[in-house]
Amino acid sequence: GCNPLAETGRSKLQNQRAVLNQQILKAVRLRAGAENLLRATNNNKVREQVLLELSFVNSDLQILKEELEGLNISVEVYQNTEETFSIPLVPLGLKETKEVDFTVPLKDFILEHYSEDSSEYEDEIADLMDLRQACRTPSRDEAGTEMLISYFLQLGYVENRFFPPTRHMGILFTWYDSFTGVPVCQQNLLLEKASILFNIGALYTQIGTRCNRQTKTGLENAVDAFQRAAGVLSYLKETFTHTPSYDMSPAMLNVLVKMMLAQAQECVFEQISLPGIRNEFFTLVKMTQEVAKVGEVYMLVNTAMNQEPVKDNIPYSWSKLAQIKSDHYKALAHYFIATILCDHELQSSDDEDQQEKALSQLYDYVPEGVMVLTILKDKVQRKQLGKAHLRKAIVYHEEALRVCSLCKKLRNIDVLQEVLTAAHKRSLLKYAQQDKEDDFLSLIQAPDILPKTEHKVETVAPQFSKVKVKDFFHRLGPLSVFSAKQRWTAPRTIRFCCEAGELGFSLKGGSPVQTYCLDPVCSAALMGLKEGDYIVSVGGVDCKWLGVNEVLEKFKSMGEQPIEIEVISCQDTTASMHSKSATYSVGMQKTYSLICLAMEEDKIDQTKKAPPKLPFLSWGTKNRQKAASTLCLPSAVAGSSQIKKKLSPFTLLSTESSLY
Repeated sequence: GCNPLAETGRSKLQNQRAVLNQQILKAVRLRAGAENLLRATNNNKVREQVLLELSFVNSDLQILKEELEGLNISVEVYQNTEETFSIPLVPLGLKETKEVDFTVPLKDFILEHYSEDSSEYEDEIADLMDLRQACRTPSRDEAGTEMLISYFLQLGYVENRFFPPTRHMGILFTWYDSFTGVPVCQQNLLLEKASILFNIGALYTQIGTRCNRQTKTGLENAVDAFQRAAGVLSYLKETFTHTPSYDMSPAMLNVLVKMMLAQAQECVFEQISLPGIRNEFFTLVKMTQEVAKVGEVYMLVNTAMNQEPVKDNIPYSWSKLAQIKSDHYKALAHYFIATILCDHELQSSDDEDQQEKALSQLYDYVPEGVMVLTILKDKVQRKQLGKAHLRKAIVYHEEALRVCSLCKKLRNIDVLQEVLTAAHKRSLLKYAQQDKEDDFLSLIQAPDILPKTEHKVETVAPQFSKVKVKDFFHRLGPLSVFSAKQRWTAPRTIRFCCEAGELGFSLKGGSPVQTYCLDPVCSAALMGLKEGDYIVSVGGVDCKWLGVNEVLEKFKSMGEQPIEIEVISCQDTTASMHSKSATYSVGMQKTYSLICLAMEEDKIDQTKKAPPKLPFLSWGTKNRQKAASTLCLPSAVAGSSQIKKKLSPFTLLSTESSLY
């Protein structure tokens, strides 16, 4: 990973994010304590003081939320350092986490479950912890994404080797929500895997915004990066179906996927227009439809951002930027078609049918009584329709500038203001160049433009198989046998002699080999060998990864000497106990966050009165017992002291879920 102490702009932002996360956690704890006191006291004077304190704490939380939003819209830091004249793209910030010490739990499990000397695996445990630490500050390039993917794949091995379905390991994973800054703390490894996936997608977005959008290669890389980001986030949404934080909820991930695809489509348009836009009829027709497509996808993103339950947690400036881009690119579409109508008169050498067909494909409908071919031939109608499109373009440009001026964060982005202002002035200049005597006679309304693209962007599924990872704990043996789900007896030493060159049993299987067809009166059986035992060492040499032929070769090398082997016997595995702490859709355990529980309850009983909507950083207490592994925090209440006794966060903090 990158040097966490490096004073780069990106590292400064991440450090500020970490500080804000701690401040939000402190404020939330203060509020939880004040609410508990409010419920416990009947003294009116104390209640007044507590309510006053709660109002201050809630104000602080709102301010901290706005500061966190400011970090999420600090797009200039992530853009390419080259001088550009393009609207900034929006990256995702990396989720922050606390350090995790795997040493004691994994060493205890190796000794207890695998019956091996845990001190021999200290280097492997240290490598795992170093890799996790490096993943907190990945480099913003392909090496950074590969490192995150390698850790994600390594977690798959760790989960199978050390996390049995019947109990928790006592390792707490804490990750902070990238939008609200609120921590989620669980003992389930699936929270770790989901958060790493989110950071892989976030890193791809940062790579995409860093690309040089003034070159063809840079734009191609940007399109690819945003498509990959959308693919990772989509995979996260489909695989981890009930994630316990807002930023990884299905609704939020759905919006983020749409936003990344919209930014990819925007880069596609920039790629097409990079060589320059020729003032030629069919070229302008193509550019009109392409830019209209960009405006349409951003309109859909803005609509999705303003839907429940996303709109309360998505940064306000993101929603406004999506609206601005939608208006800006729609204005460009009307400007291009106005240029077609105002600058290109139908000549005798032009193909009328082709131009009529091309222009017809731009419109969903044409005004009643108006024929496309007539417009092409009639100079007056052509000018009138062109000016109508220019008027609509100016309206869209002015709306984009108005929305930008209303958002404090976006007002401070200079290049955004410059691009919007330049496009607005260009449309005004074009309109001023047209004849004005027919303005009061023109009743034509510019019809809407049909979006169309020849370069549709799609999600690119994550290709984990391309990153080769070796299991850190390879020495424990083949995962198919030596996993947390399997249970065996402790290794037994069997010392026997071959009788007339015969072992008295046969070997089968891959690695490790198993005994079968055991002669009950042979020397090995009399010394305690059982049918189906796994041979884990021969003559003190580990052979968990050896096949039948290799083990037989070792037996032969012993000659007439007594053979000493170590074997284990497989025991019946107990039924898996599904804990409500994380959700993995492929037959894994389920995790219930407060958001998901509320959504599920709405589906189960539509006739019941809907619970009041939770504001930012407010958590109900109704479902705390179901979400004991997630830090649950109550919302502010003010009312009668005769309230039913509710569990406070502190009463729920058991050894399995305590954040403190």
